[in-house]
Amino acid sequence: MQSKSFIFARTVFRSIGQIMLQENALTGLLFLVGIFYGSVPGGIAALLSAVTGVLTAQLLQYDRQEIEQGLYGFSATLVGVAMVFYFQPVPVIWIAVIIGSALATILQHVFIVKKLPGFTFPFIIVTWILLYVFHHLIIEPNSVAVVNEMIEKDDFATSIHGFGEVIFQDSIIGGLLFFLGVFINKPIAALYGITGAILSAYIAIHLSEPALDIEMGLFSFNALLCAITFAGDEPVDGIFVLFSVVLTVIIDIAMLRMQWSVLTFPFVAASWVTLTLKRWIPLPPKGIAPDK
Repeated sequence: MQSKSFIFARTVFRSIGQIMLQENALTGLLFLVGIFYGSVPGGIAALLSAVTGVLTAQLLQYDRQEIEQGLYGFSATLVGVAMVFYFQPVPVIWIAVIIGSALATILQHVFIVKKLPGFTFPFIIVTWILLYVFHHLIIEPNSVAVVNEMIEKDDFATSIHGFGEVIFQDSIIGGLLFFLGVFINKPIAALYGITGAILSAYIAIHLSEPALDIEMGLFSFNALLCAITFAGDEPVDGIFVLFSVVLTVIIDIAMLRMQWSVLTFPFVAASWVTLTLKRWIPLPPKGIAPDK
């Protein structure tokens, strides 16, 4: 019989893994290692936020199975990492990490209960609010942003940076750990993710977006999340991946040009549109090819 401590730890790691839709504790552990590699405060914030999300769900007596699947911790985790990414980790920011994580968990519950695909939307809403509060109402110094000189110029490096940027990491090591985390749980999703990241980069290049931003994966991380979401074994899955990736890049560029904080909103919006499209289009059952 598994101990309560083991189940709790597994739930926390699954929550972190669910950031990229992977219900796998080892995936979550690799993600956490990648975050710690890039930033110790970021790693602490990720762990604290995931724990806060799980404890909030348990305290509010949400469905136990859904909690153990990690469905209540991934948006919370992103809130925590985002706060120490955007701001210096002073005491008030740590308070915001805990409060924001709890709020994201409660919002996630609303989507789950209503059986709506919320994805990371609770993280987006809470983080937008916190960014507004700390930028306009409570003036806190921004985190020191260090932009490394981009030596890698190849497609693989760009796509790996895309994996890293999903959780605010700009290192190749972090991105590789995130890619590996997805690959060990669902190889086809990881490979679709790489493809989506490369495709989104080429679209951004042809639309004359800044080269450094492209190489850093800033136009790839939302696209690869879409690719992971719609990855599958059927040819039609590739069509939905392609559609969602292209739409994601368009939304991404539009938001950047309007100087909005992008976060993962392009992924969420494009996924909602793609899911709606899937409902409208009659498809053959899985594994059955259409008549020629």
